[in-house]
Amino acid sequence: MSVARAVVLAAGKGTRMHSERPKMLHDLCGRPMLWHVLRALDDAGVLEILVVTSADVAPEIPALAADAGRGTVRTVLQEPQLGTGHAVGVALRELVPHDGATLIVLNGDMPLVEAELIRQTLAARSSERALALVTARMPLPSSFGRVVRGGDTVERIVEARDADEDELALDEMNAGLYAFDENKLRAAVAELTNDNAQGEYYLTDTIGKLVGRGETVVPVEALDHRSVLGVNDRVELAAAAAFLNRRLCERHMRHGVTIADPQTTYLEPDLDLATDVTILPNTTIGRRSSIGSNSEIGPNARLQNARVGTHVVISDSVVVDSSIGDFSYVGPWAHVRGGSAIGTGARIGNFVEVKNSTFAPGVKASHLSYIGDAEIGERSNVGAGTITCNFDGRKKNRTKIGKDVSIGSNTSLVAPVEIGDGALTGAGAVVTHDVAPGERVAGNPARPLVKKAPASS
Repeated sequence: MSVARAVVLAAGKGTRMHSERPKMLHDLCGRPMLWHVLRALDDAGVLEILVVTSADVAPEIPALAADAGRGTVRTVLQEPQLGTGHAVGVALRELVPHDGATLIVLNGDMPLVEAELIRQTLAARSSERALALVTARMPLPSSFGRVVRGGDTVERIVEARDADEDELALDEMNAGLYAFDENKLRAAVAELTNDNAQGEYYLTDTIGKLVGRGETVVPVEALDHRSVLGVNDRVELAAAAAFLNRRLCERHMRHGVTIADPQTTYLEPDLDLATDVTILPNTTIGRRSSIGSNSEIGPNARLQNARVGTHVVISDSVVVDSSIGDFSYVGPWAHVRGGSAIGTGARIGNFVEVKNSTFAPGVKASHLSYIGDAEIGERSNVGAGTITCNFDGRKKNRTKIGKDVSIGSNTSLVAPVEIGDGALTGAGAVVTHDVAPGERVAGNPARPLVKKAPASS
């Protein structure tokens, strides 16, 4: 296969989105639309990518590219924007010519395109073929350009605005994904004119020019037209997101994940879900979360950048930027966030919030508590209504609780404070000073409990 590089057309204004945010940056299953295109190219092995874009999108592309793949992604501005042919001409002036190279060209608003289709298109573009382009059978009517064939090859593409009645009746459409012989594309682009209904330079006009020179243009038909649909407004964005989400769910289900209701399960790319994970309805999992085998997530759960062990149950709860150890239970209505690390066999129960804290194995905080900026040792129990008072008005302070500690209901731990191993606080205690190992304290402020002397006989 010849050297392959790609040009992504991403300079469109996207006015039908009615948004201050550029169309290419609108979210689709947790990633901007353009991210999905860059990822598909990277997965297809195309590691040199040039994005033709606008001034408001260009600053975002380095971060998108770093998140999407391993290849080199550069940008070039298209100002003014005079059509797809003009955009490709701008890109070709930026690219150093490479004899024998294949140049992939595709639209940046095709977030559903898959790497396999790109690979098939590259394979179809051999040394005897000037161009391989993707087509799809689409429902009529349609605003896509029509493919006019001559047997098994393509003769020309007619834009819908310029098509006559017979051409509009054709259901084979141009998908907007091409694999060109780069040298032949350069020659054809140089001859483009804007003599059409839009007064723009159409990339599709290069097809007629190549055919006129006796070159061969072959179609590569997409099996599902939805995989090459573009996104122009928020209705199409929602439809694309639903299609992509279903694809993600099916991919994980085929690898051993049980998803009770894919229609109410919302996944992002790059999740690591082990076999025999169960996901219950109304659950969202994203930001490269990982979940170990035999864990059950949901219903009504949200995980973002969560690392979940094996045999974990997370019910009706939120876990963000945190880890949950094996055999732990979280929920219902718990919130674990801010870099917390929950150890093996821990329990975080109803309406408990944990922030930037570490729970050792076996810790229990079962009811109505706020644990922030804390370290809790093995097997300790946090009673209902407990609060770590971690903010003194200027900075956050740490609370340290040792092993086998019993924190009584409605205890307030005023940080910085340390509770020693085996200690106990009474219900309603306000702990403002360290508690020694084995000591029992109660009251406001908390004081050591004094053992009463035995009564004399």
